[in-house]
Amino acid sequence: MNTSSRKPPAADFDALVIGGGHNGLTCACYLARAGLRVAVFERRGVIGGAAVTEEFHPGFRNSAASYTVSLLDAGVIAELGLAGHGLRVVERPMQNFLPLPDGGSFSAGPTAADTLEEVRRFSARDAARLPAFNEMLGRAVALLRDLLHRTPPTDLRRGRDLWELLRFGSGFRALPLARQRELHELFTRSAGEILDHWFECEPLKALYGFDSIVGNYASPYTPGSAYVLLHHAFGEVNGKSGIWGHAIGGMGAITQAMAAEARRLGVHIECDAPVERIITSRPAGRIGGGRVRASGIRLADGRVFGAPNIIGNLGPKPLFLGLLQPDDLPEDFRSHIERWRVGSASFRMNVALAELPRFSARRSRTDDTHLSSGIIIAPSLGYMDRAYAEARLHGVSGAPVVEMLVSSTLDDTLAPPGAHVASLFCQHFDYDLARPDAPGRSWADPAMREAAAQLIIDTVDAQAPNFRASLLGHSALSPLDLEQRFGLAGGDIFHGALGLDQLWAARPALGYGDYRTPLEGLYLCGSGAHPGGGVTGVPGRNAAREILRDKRKG
Repeated sequence: MNTSSRKPPAADFDALVIGGGHNGLTCACYLARAGLRVAVFERRGVIGGAAVTEEFHPGFRNSAASYTVSLLDAGVIAELGLAGHGLRVVERPMQNFLPLPDGGSFSAGPTAADTLEEVRRFSARDAARLPAFNEMLGRAVALLRDLLHRTPPTDLRRGRDLWELLRFGSGFRALPLARQRELHELFTRSAGEILDHWFECEPLKALYGFDSIVGNYASPYTPGSAYVLLHHAFGEVNGKSGIWGHAIGGMGAITQAMAAEARRLGVHIECDAPVERIITSRPAGRIGGGRVRASGIRLADGRVFGAPNIIGNLGPKPLFLGLLQPDDLPEDFRSHIERWRVGSASFRMNVALAELPRFSARRSRTDDTHLSSGIIIAPSLGYMDRAYAEARLHGVSGAPVVEMLVSSTLDDTLAPPGAHVASLFCQHFDYDLARPDAPGRSWADPAMREAAAQLIIDTVDAQAPNFRASLLGHSALSPLDLEQRFGLAGGDIFHGALGLDQLWAARPALGYGDYRTPLEGLYLCGSGAHPGGGVTGVPGRNAAREILRDKRKG
């Protein structure tokens, strides 16, 4: 059905948000605070997008997709009053725990001093160098944080865009030359190369290297992977930088608090309301010419809503290629979006456990705080590199990278008394399994998904021998499941790869990094816009600012 027309539908609202994930809700709240009449339409039966808490086994709930908190912007939390709507985030008692092949282990946290002492057990040289390395990361993170809330420049003929570029360039040039080189390396080189230069301790390198491949279908030795490490380093929990935490009630507690604030502000929210098409119109008398305008949406049930502002809280591919007609977009832009790189090769599981896992690795601490940390099964950069290589060759890593969070150790609302739930976030599982050695394989085959789930269970059981025996049930989401359930094209948890060709002013395309699109009145507020993926709320907040700026100009 061609939904382009000369005459737009009557405006029912001032802004229509497609997708009720955390960025869509954030954007809706800021627009409603400014007095706009806003409606949010969510495809699924529950609000929250990929940040939701759902029951996956009778009596057991857990975060269904996104699973841990750090990147959620402190300004968004405060300005939307999320704590007043029940949001409570607790810090991990220990940050990370890595079982090692020799039967030992490596622990990070709970304090920086504890981590330094742990590193000293492995390498006095690395312990001496670690503070300087963290200071270097801190300088780069400070630059990133400065850019987070600033709209990237798109048109240097506009005074404010030229000023933004000059401001960024002046800030960079003001740095000492050694600091400029340092930043240039962090933004362009691989995490593996940088870590190998700084350290000799394999577990320490693995600890940092893991952040370079989270949701990133790459080796830690892939150029540009150091930026992905940085992207995961700019977070904070309760005002403390660089640490990770847990939202009581799971990630759905974040989006439920956002939805409560949206409703308080008068936002109209509908679930089970998939958008079938964005309605577009062209200037009267110029059929086939003039700039196309987004003027409304048509739902799958046939209802039509009109508004001067249409806001997409979904990835660039499903937004531009799925909800618009081909002739609504300039050919070069559409071609670019067709080449937009997606596919984080992530496999997501939740497990219900009769008892806590008992890891066989020797520990430097006598308590059980390691069970409340991010347990990383990937003891070296070489392990991660091989996992990527195997996935490229065979579609699935024979020895996958697994991070395990036993979230019920921090949150007793998720499981029955005495039982537990754990999240398993796993790399690398290629969205496209078609490989010469096994043609025709697909995640559409339930047996393929279950085989991958059993491989992951075996991987954990090799480190915690009671794990498989304690399983009461599990859920498993392949990359295809992530796409179908949450609308993540290619199963990409970030709405698009965080490569240098898809960041800042080029996210989602050069000329459109400012949350605007080739269509007048159509905006992008999701993770496919600057500053990228993760549960941050920043793209939604920034997009609202630009929409309101256009409204004032209009």
